[in-house]
Amino acid sequence: MSNQLHNPKLDEHPASNAEKDPDDWVSGDEPMTGAQASYLTTLCEEAKVEPPSGDLTKADASKMIDELKAKLGRE
Repeated sequence: MSNQLHNPKLDEHPASNAEKDPDDWVSGDEPMTGAQASYLTTLCEEAKVEPPSGDLTKADASKMIDELKAKLGRE
């Protein structure tokens, strides 16, 4: 008899809460992370747009990353 626990990460269709709107993030108003700043810089260079100021929030940085990825066809 097997008593293995269910692993939701192995589900064919993961739960819909896997992605949350950045506006709903608990930490969304904290300063963007170093990783976000680095990725934004790279995406801005590739999209040939001016990089944002360093005072973006985590949520705003995430939204800008998504916009630039869409612009560059990386959805």
